[in-house]
Amino acid sequence: MTESQPAFPGDQGGELSQAVAPPPGQILTGKQEHYLKRELIARQVRGEISELNSPTALQRFGAPFRSEFGEVAPVDSELPILRYIFVHHVRNFPFLDQAHEKQFWQEKLQVFLESFANKHVSSSEDRLEETKRRKLARKCEKLVELMMVSGVPTASGYEERIQFSEMEVVERGANEKGLLVNMPEGNAINTWDVNVAAVRVTSVKRTVRYHPHAEFLLRVRRDDKEEFHVGRRYGEFVKLHRRLRTEFPGKHLPPLPRKNKSSTTSSWFGSSADDDASSVSSLSTQDTSLPEDGTGSSGRTLAPGGTHKRSPSQGSFRSAKSGRVSTNVSRETVLYREEQRVSLRAFLRTLLQNKRIAESKSVEEFLTAGPIKLNEEELLDVQKRKDMDAVRIEEQKRFYEIARQRAAELDVYMEKFRRDIVESNGLTKLFAEIREKPCIEELSPQYQKFAEWLRIEVAATVYHLFLAEDNSPELFAQAKRIHGLVPYTLLKNVIRIANPAAVMSGVLDLFLAQPFGSRSLLQRIFSLTLNESIKDFQKNIASVTAKVEDQVLAQKLKTFVEADETIKNEIREEAETEDVDIIVAILRSELIAPELTPEQIEKVFNGWVAWNYAVDNVDLEMQQGAQWFANMKQLLKLFTRQRDKAMMLSIVEEPTTLQLFRDLFTIFYEPLVRVYKSANVYSSITDFAQFADDAIAVIESAQRQDASADPNQTVQSFIDLCARHQDNFYKFIHEVHLHDNGLFQSLMTWVEEILDFLRKGPQGGKLDMNAMFQGAVGVGQVDKDLALTEINALIKWHEDRKRWHLNKTRQKMAAEGTTETIPGSATFKGSDFGLDEGDLEDLTISDEASDSEDEATEDDEEDDPIASERRRRVKKQDQLRRTAGEPVKPEVQEILKLGDPFVVMLRHTLAD
Repeated sequence: MTESQPAFPGDQGGELSQAVAPPPGQILTGKQEHYLKRELIARQVRGEISELNSPTALQRFGAPFRSEFGEVAPVDSELPILRYIFVHHVRNFPFLDQAHEKQFWQEKLQVFLESFANKHVSSSEDRLEETKRRKLARKCEKLVELMMVSGVPTASGYEERIQFSEMEVVERGANEKGLLVNMPEGNAINTWDVNVAAVRVTSVKRTVRYHPHAEFLLRVRRDDKEEFHVGRRYGEFVKLHRRLRTEFPGKHLPPLPRKNKSSTTSSWFGSSADDDASSVSSLSTQDTSLPEDGTGSSGRTLAPGGTHKRSPSQGSFRSAKSGRVSTNVSRETVLYREEQRVSLRAFLRTLLQNKRIAESKSVEEFLTAGPIKLNEEELLDVQKRKDMDAVRIEEQKRFYEIARQRAAELDVYMEKFRRDIVESNGLTKLFAEIREKPCIEELSPQYQKFAEWLRIEVAATVYHLFLAEDNSPELFAQAKRIHGLVPYTLLKNVIRIANPAAVMSGVLDLFLAQPFGSRSLLQRIFSLTLNESIKDFQKNIASVTAKVEDQVLAQKLKTFVEADETIKNEIREEAETEDVDIIVAILRSELIAPELTPEQIEKVFNGWVAWNYAVDNVDLEMQQGAQWFANMKQLLKLFTRQRDKAMMLSIVEEPTTLQLFRDLFTIFYEPLVRVYKSANVYSSITDFAQFADDAIAVIESAQRQDASADPNQTVQSFIDLCARHQDNFYKFIHEVHLHDNGLFQSLMTWVEEILDFLRKGPQGGKLDMNAMFQGAVGVGQVDKDLALTEINALIKWHEDRKRWHLNKTRQKMAAEGTTETIPGSATFKGSDFGLDEGDLEDLTISDEASDSEDEATEDDEEDDPIASERRRRVKKQDQLRRTAGEPVKPEVQEILKLGDPFVVMLRHTLAD
C-alpha cells in the first residue's frame, strides 16, 4: 500500500480527510471514485424524474411501453435508471406481473399518464407553494439515488466513503421522548410553559342552591417571566376549542377530551403532621362526594357577585399545634378529576405545538386572563399533583427499563435471528417455516425467541398508548367505546356468508357502467364535485376582479394561465432573469394579448413597489397600492387553481381513466379476496374481540393499582396479556400463508430480489469509473487536474456537511437531554440489507434539509395576503437561520463533461 496523501489542499489531517493513494494504473482514489459516482448518479436521477413530466417520456422509456420510434432497446433508453427499477422492481411486483403488456401498460396506463402530462397541471412555482407532487418527487429522487449509489458498485473494489469514528450517536427511543413531553415542569412549547397543576372545587349559586364545579388550575410561565396561575372550568376549554375553530377554519385541531369525573386513588408519602392538612384539600379527600351546602370540600364558595369566599379551614395543622411528633407515613389519597387533568394538559400542549395557534389571541386570553393567588390548601394540592406526576414518570421509566432488560436477555437469540434474515433468502425461509409449523412451540428456537421479544415490544406499546401518555385516558375511553359498539358476531357471520368478490364486482358495475355510451355514475359524482369547486373559484374570481377594477388586466392573467406551456416558460424565465414578480412579467409581456397602456403599466409597477414596501415594513404608508397588487396575485392563483380543476375534470371524463381504475382494482383486489376466503379470516374476528376484552380488563386493573405498585408486576401483566393471545394471532398468520396460493411466496421473492440488487449489484456488471475517467482525459474531453480539484471539493463539502450535521445533532440532543442510548434497540442495520450506513446518513441529512424547506415554504390561507406573504418571508428567514453554518455545495463544471460517457456506461451496466 502506498503512502497516504491528503485528499485535498488545506487538509488538517485526521481520519476523516485522509485518503489512500490510487492503486497503480488508476487515477482516482476510492473516495474520489465514490463521490464522483454519487454526483453523476444524483444528477442523472434528478434529470430522469423531471423528464417524466414530458408527454413523450414513456415513449423513450422502452418496453413495455409503445414508442413511435420503434422498439427502444435497454442500452438506448434515455431513462436507464428508471427503466431498470421499473422492469426489475415494479413490473414484476406480485399482482402487476399478471397485467397484459398491450391492454394494460400501453392502452390504459400509458394513455392516462400521457394525457395527464399534456394537461400541464400547475407546479409549485406557479402557485408559490409546495404541492404534494413536488414533495413526493423530491422524496422519490432521494430514495432512487440512495438505491443506485448503494446498489451499483465500482469495478475497482476500492470504493470508500467518509467515515466518522465518533458518529455512533443513538437517540433515545420514542418512549423516552414521550416521557419528556409528559414532564410537568420546564416543558416550554412555542414560548408557553403550561401545566394543569391542580383541581379545586368551586360553587356557583343558582337561584337557591349552590352547585359545585371543578376548576382546573393552570400554572403558566412565558419567556422566563414569573409564573402565575389561572383557574378554568371544563366549559371554558370547550369555548376555547370553538373559538379556535372559528379563528382557524379548516385547520386540524386536536379533539377536546370528554368530560371525565373519575378520581384517582394513590399512596402519598408525607408526615403524620400533614394528615389533617390534607383533609381540607379539595383534591385529596378520602370521600369524593361533595357537600350539598355548596361549600365544597375546600370550604370555598362563590358569592352571588361571582367572587370567591373562603370558609375557615377546620382543624388545619391541629396535630402540629398539639406537639405531635411528625413521622413519615403512607396514606391513601384521592386526587379529584386526576385523569381529566392530565388529558386537558395533553390537549393544551398539543394545541401549543402549532405556532400560529400558540400566538393567537384566543389562546393568550385563555392562558393569561384573570390570574389568581393560590391558598395553602391549593398549594398543597399542587405539590401532591406534582409528586403524582413524578411518581408516574418514574414508574414509566422503570417499566421501560425492565422491558429493555428483558429484551436485552434475548439479544443472543436476536443476533442469530438477524443473521438468518440477512443471509440469502432469509425472509423466504422464515415465511416457509410459518407456513409449515402450525403453532409457535414447533418453530425453530431463534424464531420462538423472536416471538418472545415481540411480546415484550407489543406489551410496551400497549402500555405506552393506554397508560403512559397524558392523553392515554382519553384514548383508552375512545377505544373502549368503539369496542363496545362493534357487533363482532354479526360482522363475523356477514363476512362468513358473503362473497366479497361478487359484491365488489357488482359495486364496480354499478359505479362504472356506461349505458348507451353515457357517463358513468362515478364520472357523474366526480364531475359534480369538480364543477362545484370550479363554480366556487369563479365566485371568488369575480369578487377579486371587482377589487382590481380593471377587466383588461384580469383577462391578461387568465390568458397567461390558459396559454401554451412554451409561452409560460418564456415569461417565467424573463421574470427570473430580470428579478421581477411574475405578475409584472405577465402584464408587460407582448407574448400575451392585449397590450397594456402606459398608464396601466405604471399602475402595475407602482403596485409592485408598494407590495414590496408594505411586506418589508410594518407601516401602512403604501397600503392601498400593496393591497391592489395582492389582489392581482390572488387572482392569478385563483385562475391557476380553476384551470387545474378543469383539467382534472377532463381527465375524469376520458373513458381510459375508468378502464384503468377498474383494471387496477381487479389486479390488486381479487388475489387478496382469494386468500381471504380460503384462510377463513372470519374466525379471527372472535379472537380479536376476546383480545380487546382482555386488554381492557388488564388496563383497567393497572389504572386501579397504586401508583407505587411494583413495575415488575405491571410489565408482567401486559406481557401475559400478549402471551394469552399469541397463539390465536399466529394461527391467523399461519392460515393466511397456508392458503395464499403462492401470493406471499411471490412477495418474499420480490423483496429478496431488491435485497440482492442492493447487496450484489446488477447482473450487467460494475461501473469502471477509472476507465471512464482515463478515457475522457485521454481524448482531451476533460482536464484531469481541474476535474480532480472539483471532485476533492465535493469530498470536502460532504465531510464538512457531515461534521456540521453531527454537531447540530449533538446540540439538539444535549438541549433535549436525549444523549443516552437504548440497549438492545437496534436489531437490524442498513448494512444488513446492502445499504451503506454512510449513504443512509447522507439521505437523513438531505431529508432534514428538505423538511426544513417544506416548513419554510408552507402556504397559509389568509384573508390578508400581505400578512401571509410577510409570514412566508419570515419563515424563509427562520429556515435560513436554522441552516446557518451549513457548508455550501461547490459549483462544478469540468466533471459534468463526464455525463455522456457515464450514461453510456450506466446503460450497459443496467441493461440486463
